[in-house]
Amino acid sequence: QVRLVESGGGLVQAGGSLRLSCAASGRTFSDCAMGWFRQAPGKEREFVAAFTGGGSTAYYADSVKGRFTISRDNAKNTVSPQMNSLKPEDTAVYYCAAHKAVGGYLRSQGSYDYWGQGTQVTVSS
Repeated sequence: QVRLVESGGGLVQAGGSLRLSCAASGRTFSDCAMGWFRQAPGKEREFVAAFTGGGSTAYYADSVKGRFTISRDNAKNTVSPQMNSLKPEDTAVYYCAAHKAVGGYLRSQGSYDYWGQGTQVTVSS
């Protein structure tokens, strides 16, 4: 059993920054690959970023490359996207997810076993 709690969402102006965080509990955090997804109103949930369980490889959606940076802190059981140069198109509910292995097809929603409740990010123009 893994429990995930997202935090750090809020309202920012275009061009601003936010840092989200996902806190995990219930099993060894370092064993789990971690992903972030988002869902905007009227749109399907989409991949944002992911980190392998070993912490050696990060993946990003093309839409956020160069603006978002994902990091892991295994000692604190957290994974955090630093989101810079935010755009109104980034407005969405952001979800943390965990896969019970160190890797996999991490761009796919179906690869994940556990999900957080989501945190709202709103970017105004």
